[in-house]
Amino acid sequence: MKPALQGLNPTDSHSTAFVWIVAGFVTSLLVANIIAVKLFAVGSLVMPAGVIIFPLSYLLGDVLTEVYGYGRARQVIWLGFACNLLAVLAIALAQALPPAGFWDGQAAFARILGYTPRLLLASFLAYLIGEFVNAYMLARMKILTRGRWLWARTIGSTLVGQLLDSAVFVSVAFVGVIPPEVLLSAILVQWLAKSAYEAATTPLTYWVVNTLKRREGVDVYDTQTNFNPLKV
Repeated sequence: MKPALQGLNPTDSHSTAFVWIVAGFVTSLLVANIIAVKLFAVGSLVMPAGVIIFPLSYLLGDVLTEVYGYGRARQVIWLGFACNLLAVLAIALAQALPPAGFWDGQAAFARILGYTPRLLLASFLAYLIGEFVNAYMLARMKILTRGRWLWARTIGSTLVGQLLDSAVFVSVAFVGVIPPEVLLSAILVQWLAKSAYEAATTPLTYWVVNTLKRREGVDVYDTQTNFNPLKV
């Protein structure tokens, strides 16, 4: 087995590459949640617009776990959660502010950016479960494969993580609202679309991972890692 490089400790300075990856992860998460309110159709398939960028968070999450280890990925997942919560609170406060008398966009603002408690719960649960399962599986598979077959690890972990993400979100948000067969169809469509995105970007993932490992001198194997998602 390859030696497990320790990489960066929480007290070490962050590299420029690491900061950019974290920024991309958080940005893709926030943008996906904002644009997800729009539904679009491809033939008979209906999907939220968030699918055009949300899978990028999984790609960057794979890079974080593969290069810097599960511990670092866990920190970034919680950072993304905190940033998303802050955005939701700010939007809610903005919506609650009394509109100026000449401004007629209050209804449109509330319709596009407003969140119901049920949708918020579905979004937060799906994100945490999907991202943590994805990171855990990738880290474990890296040890089992001795660092080989990166494509199998990224695609395999994404298939499970994205399935749980889609299933949790659609179920919590819409069960009892739309028929069960429509629920199942929505879960499968989102899962397949997101997973296809990950598979298509595998060459890019390889390039980013190999470049970072070479330049950063980091290639963490989580052989001694505590995988408790609550240990930040």
